[in-house]
Amino acid sequence: MPSRTSRHADRRPTMTDVAKAAGVSQSTVSMVLNNMAGARLSATTRAKVMSVALELGYRLPRRAPIEPAPGVQRRNLIGYLVDEISTSPHPVLSVDGARDAAWENDCVVTVAVTRGNVEQEAAAIAALAAHPALLGIVYSTIFTRACRVPEALQDLPTVLLNCHDESQKLNAIVPAEVAGGHAATERLIAAGHQRIGYINGEAWMEAAADRCKGYRRALATADIAFDPALVQEGDWMSGTGYACTLALMKLARPPTAIFAANDLMALGALEALGTLGLRVPDDVALIGYDDQEIARHMRPPLTTMLLPNYEMGRAAVEKLLALTAAAAQPRRQVLKIECPLVERESVQRR
Repeated sequence: MPSRTSRHADRRPTMTDVAKAAGVSQSTVSMVLNNMAGARLSATTRAKVMSVALELGYRLPRRAPIEPAPGVQRRNLIGYLVDEISTSPHPVLSVDGARDAAWENDCVVTVAVTRGNVEQEAAAIAALAAHPALLGIVYSTIFTRACRVPEALQDLPTVLLNCHDESQKLNAIVPAEVAGGHAATERLIAAGHQRIGYINGEAWMEAAADRCKGYRRALATADIAFDPALVQEGDWMSGTGYACTLALMKLARPPTAIFAANDLMALGALEALGTLGLRVPDDVALIGYDDQEIARHMRPPLTTMLLPNYEMGRAAVEKLLALTAAAAQPRRQVLKIECPLVERESVQRR
């Protein structure tokens, strides 16, 4: 068995790596390593995170201040615009990643939450554009989607985060959702399952459509016929996970495994299976998506796909820095960040 250190020897370990190895959330790792005041974490959790971080060789970003030449205004301010931040843990982690990447490069991040309001967006962009130290903008959305970027950003170095522009002119960082759906389904197939139920989120959302596309591709790759009866439409909430699972298990040929498109629906699925007297993973295997905090505390702990919010935030700032340092404008790129599998106990070990 390779050590944790050797598994990450080919790249710099990140907070995501520490979170996976320690079995805690990315936000918990951030609070521990940044010694955040007021964080109510046990001494045991703190010690575990610090021990894993040390073993992996993770170090908090540190840099020596760089003094600009006399009379020169150094551009080291990165504006981070996001439509929402308080209704989900995901955007907060992206801000963490952006902040860390900026700090490593002697930059600071200022965040403006606009709730998608056109006037608030315009005011925030105008204030940032007027700042002499502005380096560029990260423009982020809480849901992965195509967006119409404000005209004012066309004249500023801008990278899109968790969205992509309809005009296809700007660089974008998005999660690799199709690959994630494929990997989740492939994991269940590798465990010997042929009848795999899928509980989707709201179909109009890009994440739901792409995760379902990955599910279907994995079935096709394994030469398993797609059965529409095995697909249920949910709404990302545990209640529909519960109802959809009951519907799946009433089929004449019920599934032996269920892939829920997020962890909350997987929680509902777990409760429904328990109501039916079925055990996970002995009777039915279960896999989720997102790696929310609840996934660690389910019984059994949930195998899931990690939505790489922290890594996406880092990548957005790194791409912005590369753009502003380039002598010529590089070709537009949509960078898809891998959603890694987090093995726990709701799927039988291979």
